[in-house]
Amino acid sequence: MTDADYPEFANPLAAIPPSGRIMGLDLGTKTIGVAVSDGMRYSATPLETIKRTKFTADAIRLDQLIAENAIVAIILGLPLNMDGSEGPRVQSTRAFARSLAQRITLPIAFWDERLSTSAVTRMMIDADLRRDRRAEVVDKLAASYILQGALDRLRPR
Repeated sequence: MTDADYPEFANPLAAIPPSGRIMGLDLGTKTIGVAVSDGMRYSATPLETIKRTKFTADAIRLDQLIAENAIVAIILGLPLNMDGSEGPRVQSTRAFARSLAQRITLPIAFWDERLSTSAVTRMMIDADLRRDRRAEVVDKLAASYILQGALDRLRPR
C-alpha cells in the first residue's frame, strides 16, 4: 500500500473548506466521541458521546449535530496500528465513512488517531478524575484531541 492507494494520506485535509466549523469523530465499537471546532478553528471542544446502536440511528444523531452546529466538514479518527499498517478497525472506519458519505454532502477526512485515547486517559488520570467519570468522557475527549491535531495542521504557518 502506498500514498497513491489512499490519496488522503498525502494530504488528508485537502478536501476541507477554508472556513467554517469542523466536527471530529472518534469511532469506537460501542460509542462515537464527537467534538466540534469553533468558527475560527482555534480549538476543538468535546460535544457528546453517542452510544452506538445501528448505523441509521447513529447517522441520524450525527445529522442533527451537523445541522445544529453548522458543520462544513468531518474529521474521522483513523485507528492505524502502531507501525502505521491498517487492521480491521481501519477497514471498519473506512466502511463507516463510505456509508456516512452516502447520507451527507460534507467532505470527510481521515486523521491518524494513534495514541489519542491513551493520551487523553493519561491527562484525566493526572487530573485525578475518577475512573467512572473518565469512562463517561474519554470518547468525546479523544474526538477533541483528534480534531485539535487536524486544526493545528490546517492553521497557516
